[in-house]
Amino acid sequence: MAQGAREITLLGQNVNAYSGEAPDGGSWGLGRLARRLAEIDGLAAIRYTTSHPRDMDDDLIAAHGDLPALMPFLHLPVQSGSDRILAAMNRKHTADDYRRVVDRLRAVRPDIAMSSDFIVGFPEESDDDFAETMRLVRDVEYASAYSFKYSARPGTPAASKRYGHIDEAVKAERLAALQDLLDQQQERFNRACVGRTVPVLFHRRGRRDGQLVGRSPYMQAVHVDAPAEWLGRVVDVAITGLTTHGLTGAAPDVADAPVPAEAFSREALAG
Repeated sequence: MAQGAREITLLGQNVNAYSGEAPDGGSWGLGRLARRLAEIDGLAAIRYTTSHPRDMDDDLIAAHGDLPALMPFLHLPVQSGSDRILAAMNRKHTADDYRRVVDRLRAVRPDIAMSSDFIVGFPEESDDDFAETMRLVRDVEYASAYSFKYSARPGTPAASKRYGHIDEAVKAERLAALQDLLDQQQERFNRACVGRTVPVLFHRRGRRDGQLVGRSPYMQAVHVDAPAEWLGRVVDVAITGLTTHGLTGAAPDVADAPVPAEAFSREALAG
């Protein structure tokens, strides 16, 4: 904070499995760590990535409802909507387990936006398995997502299979269908933001002179004509339009003080 940082992102391969030593010698999970970070004066935003559905414990889920600084955007990879494929991936959760986690998060933070990762064409994935993935995507409704074709990794059980590998043309067809659905959902989410005013943390200059780029609470890139001194500040921005991969906005004429952390609360964002 002494160097002007306004946002902290906690990183890990499975970051929500975090367990660290507390000042009293006990153990903290990620939810407790987020609560401690939220006490830091001047910290506007807390994010974490990447997480696993198995490790979304009660305290971490509750923190999403309790902490305005914990951003209402969560990247929670699921990979597939088919229980059979999830078991083959050794994911140790079912599609309905994942749905229940999402439901619990939305119960404490109704405006939370979800992101995920998907793999299509995993060995032995049938048309029915792929249909289950598409059903899960429709059930959850994502703000953004990453999707890929399965590719063999030497030494993994899936790569060692001598049968069940999916034809590349089938993989490509499935990926195109999935990406089209995800793109539609992302556009719907972004379009629903037009006309709203959201707090934006500006972090870099844009490509055009006089333009700054920041992130909304939902991790969208927001492009605004604004003075350079707004870098590192949180400013309420009226969202006016869409870009290919983000949003455009108009900032107020005067912003003499940073927006307080309460600006990220669900009540403020809902307004």
